[in-house]
Amino acid sequence: MKGGEVASGDAIHRGDPVIVDRYKVDARINHWLTAGSFVLLALSGLALFHPSLYFLTGLFGGGSWTRAIHPWLGTFLFIGYLGLFIRFWKYNLWTPTDGTWLAKLHVFLRGHEEDMPEVGRYNFAQKCVFWSMTAFILVMIGTGLVIWEQYFAAYTTVDQKRLAVLVHSMCAIVMICIVIVHVYGALWARGTLTAMLKGRVTGGWAWRHHRKWLRELATGKSDQTPRGTPAE
Repeated sequence: MKGGEVASGDAIHRGDPVIVDRYKVDARINHWLTAGSFVLLALSGLALFHPSLYFLTGLFGGGSWTRAIHPWLGTFLFIGYLGLFIRFWKYNLWTPTDGTWLAKLHVFLRGHEEDMPEVGRYNFAQKCVFWSMTAFILVMIGTGLVIWEQYFAAYTTVDQKRLAVLVHSMCAIVMICIVIVHVYGALWARGTLTAMLKGRVTGGWAWRHHRKWLRELATGKSDQTPRGTPAE
């Protein structure tokens, strides 16, 4: 029976080294399609953001095509991220361990992860990325619809469109920064990128970075510590 941190498809394969299944094929496809749409969306958005970046429109066939394609890329990103949200939201909920992990963030930044609390499927920083991206994508799709002239021009005023453009642009910049941090973290923690490419990690990687998840997967027992109770 799957516990609180364990997803369907997670499994341990005995051997040397021990291999642990972490992401199924459909989850990985969902992730990379969403990631690809974000890159294209960011490039097309930057091309429209400032005249000095207008040369990026060449990637999409010119200014007119860039303006036409950009909102559809945003729609695809929203749908893709919705798939990720449905898959992973319950593993990104707050737990008492997250507070302890945050209090010892300075230890983590110094590279002494072995002195951090045992982490489930995701640590506090990963959860912050997940929920911040969720919030920003909701704002982006909302403001994007306001300024999508082809279909929604008649439903909003000029002042509303101007405000939407400002909010949309500011959120886009923050989202790009969050994704850069996300990519850096994946490269910094060796083996993390392999998890999303091949769906598997080594037992050593799981023990070092997500020990609580591995322990639950091995024993079949979830941590029943009530939310709000201080972690030991």
